[in-house]
Amino acid sequence: MPKSSVSDARLYLCTDGRRRQGDLAEFLDAALAGGVDIVQLREKGLEAREELALLEVFRDACDRHGRLLAVNDRADIAYAARPDVLHLGQDDLPVPIVRAMLGDDILIGRSTHAPEEASAAAAEPGVDYFCCGPIWPTPTKPGRHAPGPSLLEHAASLDTDRPWFGIGGIDLDNLDEVMSYGVRRVVVVRAITEADDPKAAAAEFQRRLAAADRRT
Repeated sequence: MPKSSVSDARLYLCTDGRRRQGDLAEFLDAALAGGVDIVQLREKGLEAREELALLEVFRDACDRHGRLLAVNDRADIAYAARPDVLHLGQDDLPVPIVRAMLGDDILIGRSTHAPEEASAAAAEPGVDYFCCGPIWPTPTKPGRHAPGPSLLEHAASLDTDRPWFGIGGIDLDNLDEVMSYGVRRVVVVRAITEADDPKAAAAEFQRRLAAADRRT
């Protein structure tokens, strides 16, 4: 199945390997069928061999659904796994080094937590998209300062065609508020990973994001 592109992506899911639930393949199929465009394995403390084994399950699911697979932080894992996307934090390897390691075929994303970081990511050579947040404090990033809606409003005001996503505590209850700050793409975790029906939750995110995009 042809791959989606980051320019067309609206819904980005981060999830662990769901070893506690034991349903990784089924969960990924449900979320991707519901409308997730990009899925990232985010689980701290994994040994490289463990992460690569989990990424094989992610790769199979993404290939079945024509969606994008993202690796978090680690260029060495991306070199081995050959995902579609490598997402970098502010303290990870510089983009030129990653490009030299991985080539031009992989998409590179940036996390940003302040207006000046968002402005830099919007123009930094080699970056394909960036994320802004966390909007609100979230247990997936304990201790991380939440810059709040002002960061989203800043990103929305930038003169850039580069895709960007809001992240941090977003769920279906606050999605309308998030979109009111100019967000048209979101990264979610618990709103789908803890949903009773992950497929339905993803579909509702996708429906509402698409509707907002059509109005602008």
